[in-house]
Amino acid sequence: MALLNISTFALERIFRFMLTTLLQQTTIITIFVLGMMLVIEYINIQTRGLWTNMIQKSPFTQIFIGTMLGLIPGCLGSYTMVSLYVHRVVMFPALVANMLATSGDEAYIMFSLIPSMAIKLHVLLFFLAMLTGIVVHFTVKNKYIGLKEKAHFPIHHKNEECNHYHPSLIIDNLKNLSFTRALLITGVVSLIVVFLSGIIDGSHDLHTLMGGTADPHHAEEAGHDHAGEADWIRISLVSLLTVILYIILTVKEHFLFDHLWNHIIKKHFHKIFLWTFTVLLVIHFLNEYVDLEYWISENLFVVLLMAVLIGIIPESGPHYIFVLLFAQGVLPFSILAASSIVQDGHGMLPLLAESRKGFFAVKLVNIIVGLLVGISGILLGF
Repeated sequence: MALLNISTFALERIFRFMLTTLLQQTTIITIFVLGMMLVIEYINIQTRGLWTNMIQKSPFTQIFIGTMLGLIPGCLGSYTMVSLYVHRVVMFPALVANMLATSGDEAYIMFSLIPSMAIKLHVLLFFLAMLTGIVVHFTVKNKYIGLKEKAHFPIHHKNEECNHYHPSLIIDNLKNLSFTRALLITGVVSLIVVFLSGIIDGSHDLHTLMGGTADPHHAEEAGHDHAGEADWIRISLVSLLTVILYIILTVKEHFLFDHLWNHIIKKHFHKIFLWTFTVLLVIHFLNEYVDLEYWISENLFVVLLMAVLIGIIPESGPHYIFVLLFAQGVLPFSILAASSIVQDGHGMLPLLAESRKGFFAVKLVNIIVGLLVGISGILLGF
């Protein structure tokens, strides 16, 4: 009977976790990705594809933009680059540069604990990302690894039903409110209220998204307080949702059906949501039964290899240990750099959902660069 009670308690705990924290984490990531897809598509149609055409003509501009977006702390820059890559606006070298440059959410911790070294690391990442992107451009023939042969980014240059949006259309759209527009407005407004009201707050659910524990008090004791990052996520989400609300209110029905509903929601939502949910669930159980921090601290001779292998995990959290060990003077700079090169936070999750081949191709390049930097640094003594 006692065993049955323990099993029932364990099942209830897992079920409660899946319905609260995990679903909320998955929803947050999915909103970020789909929101950026919508904004990019909106801008592309508004400008009749001029800005994407300019980027597509210059691979080196793509690599530079990808690198700069990657250097932005957090995952929003990487989500944006993945969206551009999936739509074939940028090529594989730019995506590689972006993921090499990004440190994900670990950048917040580094700038808090070791600001001077964080600046040096990001300068190094900038040059490495640019150099790697250029090398990949000249050595890899397939510039859209893992993507379909034909781009699926509709532009409609001369379609009046797509172009010429104006705020004055809001009144007409509300007077002739369709079911789809009403549903989308209700959903977006509800999400804005949820995030502004603190129903999902920085000390709990958003805190766990940043790789912390579910208990904020335990997190503070351990030195992993991510309230600042959680506030940044909330501000970013509300800002993004506000832009999306404006788009929904001002666009014509054609955009809502052909672009927002048929192209973005129907084509991408289920893949991104299900893959994100599954990966986060697997990672959660690994963290439950494997104490990665203890194992790494007890096996420093293989810590470089572990830093690179753990970097494959598309999540923020397991990588914090390398930042903390470096801040304590336990690890050399070269291992911290190798970890930052290979890991991408949650930035690669959307690509994993869209293209497993593309995901592993990016990781392979970054693993090679990470190992080269790590081994060279150890041999040279830094």
